[in-house]
Amino acid sequence: MSTDPFALFDQWFAEARASEINDPEAMALATADGSGRPTVRMVLLKGQGPEGFVFYTNEQSAKGEDLADNPRAALLFHWKSLRRQVRTEGAVDRVPDADADAYFASRARDSQLGAWASDQSRPLENRETFEQRFEEMKRRFEGKNVPRPPHWRGYRVVPDRIEFWLDRPHRLHERRLFTRNANGWEEGLLYP
Repeated sequence: MSTDPFALFDQWFAEARASEINDPEAMALATADGSGRPTVRMVLLKGQGPEGFVFYTNEQSAKGEDLADNPRAALLFHWKSLRRQVRTEGAVDRVPDADADAYFASRARDSQLGAWASDQSRPLENRETFEQRFEEMKRRFEGKNVPRPPHWRGYRVVPDRIEFWLDRPHRLHERRLFTRNANGWEEGLLYP
């Protein structure tokens, strides 16, 4: 058995990139607001390593507001082609602004403009309003680099639990649970 859940994740993620037809980096992100009301949505993994799992979003979105109230989250990766999933839970930190700037600069220009045009998670009167705002941003930044909006940032889920689930015949699945303690990671098994 491995004692490094990130090495195991990297191995599984590489296999998912080779076998998943669409978006092997897609992950379900579960958050809860200050009153404990949970929500879940799909986001894309944009970085991973011993520090945690990184994604980017508008901090004024529903998920951003949840994380401001309750900076803990759970992630779920489901790789159907491999019949595997990885669940993780932990505290959430913001990534450094320099990292968010670098990732934002790597995005397609239309995605950058969309980040400026969208009041993510807010009510939208009609699609035309959003499209007009997008066109306004195109004019505003014409001939210029598009800077990262001040409300757009990265978050890192710093796990204290990571579970690797592997499908087995007859629902005799394999579940390996890594739990962080003062000395690093402890591994155990769970009944399916």
